[in-house]
Amino acid sequence: MPIAREHRWLYPIDWRELSALIRFDRAKGRCEHCGRPHGREIVHLGDGTWWDDTRARWRDGRGRGVRALPSPTAMIHAQPGLAGIAPPLPFRRTRVILASAHLNHDPGDNRPRNLAALCQSCHMRHDAGEHRRRRLRNRFRASAIRDLFA
Repeated sequence: MPIAREHRWLYPIDWRELSALIRFDRAKGRCEHCGRPHGREIVHLGDGTWWDDTRARWRDGRGRGVRALPSPTAMIHAQPGLAGIAPPLPFRRTRVILASAHLNHDPGDNRPRNLAALCQSCHMRHDAGEHRRRRLRNRFRASAIRDLFA
């Protein structure tokens, strides 16, 4: 996730190295919340359920196994086509990118236990409340400026 310009000064000079240490040395290139592998393209259903190639099973958004679904190849072969036209598939593909997230949303707190390697899905889920708070603050600032200069 790109660092906002107004927060850039809060990060240490060696942030790239610290982030790489968290993502690849500690987390071994997998999301610490759901287990998605960095740099790989995964098959997912859009609701957080994704196919784990290494364990050959579906996993939910928290990395726990889901039993009731067949494999993606079985899903493809099970759907008959009409007049040679393949039906739309129920899954999509996404490339997983890990980022280091501040668990307490304080970019100045760079202790290893406050940092986590998260995929884009888990990172957005983790930051949703903070993003909501910032949107409200920015909306308030915009309305205050409008009131002053309108």
